[in-house]
Parts: sequence; C-alpha cells; structure tokens
Amino acid sequence: MAKRISILGSTGSIGQSTLSVLRRHPDAFELVGISAGDNVELLAKQVEEFRPTIVSTKTEEGAKALHALLPKTQTTIVWGEEGACKVAQSQNAQVVVSAIVGAAGLKPTVAAIEAGKDIALANKESLVVAGAWMMNLAKKHGVRIFPVDSEHSAIFQSLGNAPTQGIRRLILTASGGPFFRKKDLDLHTVTKAQALAHPNWSMGEKITIDSATMMNKGLEVIEAKWLFDLPISQVDVVVHPQSIIHSMVEFWDGSIISQMGVPDMAAPIAYAISYPDRLKNIAPCVDFSTSSTLEFFEPDHERFPCINLARHAVEMGPTHPAALNGANEVTVKAFLDERIRFTQIASINEQVLLAFHERGCEELADFVAADAWGRAKALTIIQD
Repeated sequence: MAKRISILGSTGSIGQSTLSVLRRHPDAFELVGISAGDNVELLAKQVEEFRPTIVSTKTEEGAKALHALLPKTQTTIVWGEEGACKVAQSQNAQVVVSAIVGAAGLKPTVAAIEAGKDIALANKESLVVAGAWMMNLAKKHGVRIFPVDSEHSAIFQSLGNAPTQGIRRLILTASGGPFFRKKDLDLHTVTKAQALAHPNWSMGEKITIDSATMMNKGLEVIEAKWLFDLPISQVDVVVHPQSIIHSMVEFWDGSIISQMGVPDMAAPIAYAISYPDRLKNIAPCVDFSTSSTLEFFEPDHERFPCINLARHAVEMGPTHPAALNGANEVTVKAFLDERIRFTQIASINEQVLLAFHERGCEELADFVAADAWGRAKALTIIQD
C-alpha cells in the first residue's frame, strides 16, 4: 500500500528532490499535500503532475495566481502560515517532509507533530530554535522524527539499535565549503558568487551560504544534540572535503561505524520517507577505484567561528540558540543582498548572541520570541 506524503517546501531544493524520489517510485508513495513559497508557476506544475488534495502558497496573492493557472483544479488551495499548517495536518498524510527553509518551518512542523504525523525533518532550524520543546512534543504524540540532513541520516543509520550509553561521540563530517582549502584567501573580500559556488552539493542559497561560513555545521551540532539526546560535548565535527563519509559514530570500545555514499540528497530523503525499507536505484554507488583518497581535517575555528558560536549558544541557555538562528537568517540575507561583507555574518551573529539575555523557556512562544529578538537585533546592527 502506498505511503501518503505531504511536503512542506515543495519548490525548494529538498522538496524537488523529494518529488523526484516519488516520481521514480509511484507505487510506493502518494502525494496528498504540498506547500511552497513564491514560485507559483513551479507549484502549479507540481499540482498538475501529482494532483494532491491540498496545496498552500505563501501569500493570498499567490493563491489567487495559482487559481488563475489552474482554474479547473480539484485541489484545495490555501495560503500563509495557516495554510502550511493545514497541509501539515492533512488527515490523509502519514509522513510530512519538513523542508521549509529557516524558522518559517517551525510552526507547520509543530502542527504536523500535534496531528500525530511522522516527520522527515530537513528543516534543522526547528530543532535549533526549540529542540527540547519539540522533542518532548514528539514523544508526547508518539511521533517519530526521521532526519533528512545527510549527516544526521548517517548517524541514524550508523546507530542502528545501539544504546546511546555506549557512544563516546558523534562525528559530523563537513565539506568545508568553498573556502576551507583556500588558506590564503582574504575572507573579507568574498563575493556572493564565490560563496554560492559549493564544491560538492547543490542546495538553496541560504543553506549554501551557511555551508560557506560553516554555520550549517554549528546548527547541525545543535540538531544532533536534540535528535540523539546527547550532551553537546559528545558531538564533534571533522572536515572531510570529499563528502563520501557523511558522518560517524564512535563507541566506547573504540569502534567507529560510518555511513558512506555519493553526495546526493535523494538517498537520505528516500530513507527517511521509506523507513524501515530501502528503495532501489536512488543514488549511484561510490566508485572506490576513483575515490581512493579520503581526507579529514580539524575545522579552522579562527577563520570559521560559527561552529563554536553554536556550541556556546547551547551552553548559554535554552533560548540562546533561537536568538542565534534568528540573527543568522538576517545576516545571511543581508550578505545575499550585498549589504554586508561575508565575515560580518559571523561577527554580527556573535554580537547578537552576547547581547541576548535568557527569558522564559516553557512555551513555544518563548523560543519564537527569542528568534524574533535575534532578527531584530541583527537588523539594528546592520542598519547602524
């Protein structure tokens, strides 16, 4: 029987990759709901191809435009955050792929959990902003969270049924982005085009810039802490430029188990939505005759301070990561808009983190407020 899927963020890179998996395995899945942002033309094509029962656009204007493109559609069209939550809670869905970029994906993901849907989680910001609260909510509703990030999928696969008390540490691998090997490059001079030229992965702009600053790895350290219920001190990062080993688990007896594969997001997506099964012909196999060199390096924390910023945020208090995440979304956008230099992303993020004071952390609203504070503070610094 086909597994019923809803996708939050269907026109983004993860959303499109998920649809490619569904397209190749039409008997295994049925798409029942999708939400998207401003790319209404692509969304209309997705609705025509997959015929979901419900679709949500970012704005009411987008919904009207979609109606105009699909005047005879039988699909229910909604919009806004409320619309995305309706897609997440769709009665027909069994698994919700959370692929909206940034903190905008938090509330729809929460809506899916409250509706008892299993989550294929690509939106790392949900756990960065409100990890403890969200994992407790998932436990309360009996919801399973399957990681879609290649690193966390690798940890999930490497752990198997191993008890967490036998783990010495989780080792997340990082490509290093486009600049790790360029030791002589003055990062103050980095252009938008240079930062978006990732050597291994094809991703959206925000995630690609996070990779270039290595903030993505900082956010993933926080995400791993919550997903696998371990202290932040037991989550390490190693730079692995080939991106063949996606992450590793080191056990107390000295054994290390890793998951390997070519850099292709289709593989972790397929595993998350088909678990516990594995689908055929998802990604090409590693050709070890041409991939004979696997390199590993310590991160350069002086040139790329964002990993340690994320660690410090966790140590400072429950809502500090939310403030850091809010600041980072603003600074990345400012860099993409060419309003600040590349190195100012990290420096402004640090200023915001150090200025934030812990507040309540009992309700989701507390974490959302901290994220909003981080955004507002970063904007103030940029404008000054």
